[in-house]
Formats: sequence, C-alpha cells, structure tokens
Amino acid sequence: MKACSRLLVGLGNPGPEYEGTRHNIGFEVLDLIALREGLIFQSANQLEGFDGVARARCARIFDPDAVLVKPMTFMNRSGEAVAPLAQWSGASPEDVLAVYDDLDLPLGALRLRSGGGAGGHNGVRSLIEQLGTDRFPRLRVGIGRPATDAVRHVLGEFSSDERPDVDISVAEAADAAFEWLRVGDLEKLMTRFHSRWTQGESSPDDSRRK
Repeated sequence: MKACSRLLVGLGNPGPEYEGTRHNIGFEVLDLIALREGLIFQSANQLEGFDGVARARCARIFDPDAVLVKPMTFMNRSGEAVAPLAQWSGASPEDVLAVYDDLDLPLGALRLRSGGGAGGHNGVRSLIEQLGTDRFPRLRVGIGRPATDAVRHVLGEFSSDERPDVDISVAEAADAAFEWLRVGDLEKLMTRFHSRWTQGESSPDDSRRK
C-alpha cells in the first residue's frame, strides 16, 4: 500500500541567504501552495511511517493525497533527499513532479514536460542519478539567460522590476502543480496550461514572457 500517491518536489537551496534567489523559485512555488492550503513544512522524519533518512522539509496533504518536498541538501544533492521519500511513498517516477528554475526559458515562462535530461541543472541531474531514471515530470519556471556569469545569475535575487512578473508566474505554476496533484494526468495538464501560457505570451497587454 502506498504511503502517498504523489510527491511534489520544489528545488532550491536552504538558508535565509538564498531566499528570493532565482535558483529557489521551486521553493517559492511549494511555499505558495502550502500557504493556500494551510500546510506547515516539517522535518521529513515527522512523516507518519517514514523511518528513513532524508534531509528535507515536507508538508503532508490528504486531499489530494500527496507530500510536498523541499530538499535541504543544497541543490546539487537534491536527489539524496528525494530518493528515500520516493521509496517510502511507493510512488512511481511518473508520480514525482519536480519544480525548478530554467535558464533556457524567458523570465516567467512556464513549461511542463514528462521527462528528459538534466539540461545543465545540477538539481535535476541529482534527481536523475538518485531516482535511477529521467522519466519523472517537470515544471520549469523561466529565469532568463544571464548576460555573463550563470552561477552569479541563478544565485542572485530578482530585481524589483522583475519581481511582480515572477510573482504572477509563481502563482500560475502553483495552480498547475496543484492541479497535477489532483488529477495526475500530465498530458491533459500540458494541453490545458500550455495553451493558457502561450496565450499569455502572445497577448499585446502582457509583455512579461516576451
């Protein structure tokens, strides 16, 4: 019997010095869902029935049946926190959705995909290594290409001009992620949300994803 049906994993780095940075947008999406649903993040060892070791903050939700996971291992070791929880949950790789930042998408752009390579993202690479597969769904949140240094870019905070548009994208990502928790049908979600997001990109009144 499964301990839970699905895992929603937001990638980021622990600690106040990383709050608000581009690399932590996965955390922001999960934090918003938790706020909306009245959930509290606790240590993974407080999950009922979990007796493994996972450096993660987790929030249990029963309707829909899932656990929200924020790895506390730092980005490049995210999989070490997620793999024990995936094993405990009994969820298949298709029932583990990772939410994370993407340099290759314009600021605020959102894309769902069913699997694939790491695309240069160290957190995703760690998930692939520790889960033993790349066949888990992802929700990518665009943070835009840096003019120079990529590391400095992802670890930097959004500017005050960027922040309002980022907040809108985080809210839309939270909508999509929660709907995935409810229905689990990624193809249907891709059809519904990609159409919605593409309309946003082409709208003359909405320049935030151009």
